Amino acid sequence: MNRKWINRIGITGLLALASYTAAVLFSPMAYPGYNWMEQAVSDLSAQTAPSKTLWNQLAAIYNICSVVCVTCVSVYVADEKISSKLFRLGIHLFTLMNWVSGVGYTMFPLTDGGKEIASQQESMHVIVTVLVVVLSIASLIILITAGYRKDGIRNIGIWASVALVMMFAGSLGTAIVPAQYFGIAERFSTFAAVGFNAVLGWYLFMGFPKSKASLQTQGER
Repeated sequence: MNRKWINRIGITGLLALASYTAAVLFSPMAYPGYNWMEQAVSDLSAQTAPSKTLWNQLAAIYNICSVVCVTCVSVYVADEKISSKLFRLGIHLFTLMNWVSGVGYTMFPLTDGGKEIASQQESMHVIVTVLVVVLSIASLIILITAGYRKDGIRNIGIWASVALVMMFAGSLGTAIVPAQYFGIAERFSTFAAVGFNAVLGWYLFMGFPKSKASLQTQGER
């Protein structure tokens, strides 16, 4: 197939996943006493965390590529009129979630990982987290609904279902499991969004399946 330049940018979604995974796996090496089964991923990038520098280095590609990838996906599905309006709404909400996450967590990082929320900055961090969770769940539910409808992209609906299950498993798990396993449950939620971003990046690289409506629109241009 002949790929447009915007299709090639889909690779950034896979690069973002690789970068984030590397940060999660290797940043604890610079954080003495860090217990990945008990502590949250965000503790690694907290302002006072000894691993902050290494995290920033390893996650640098993720910070940029995740937003670039999903923004290009949003532009592409809108321009090519991929699938239905409901599907495109889901993509746009998922894109908004990535922007809120990227900007919000940069502006309001945790001051001290593993501690109680005390400062205004940490409170804003929690608010950003709530927005990210709400937008993630809303966008995935919409994409699941759109994916299983006629003229929908069923495989993306399936991937969205997997991401949503992981997200709920993480959210419920952190509230149910003993404190010493909080980190394990929390990682289901964090990797759900990053992984789904990579899936969308791959679909962008491949050009997304064209619906009959989009093919007809292209033929009229």
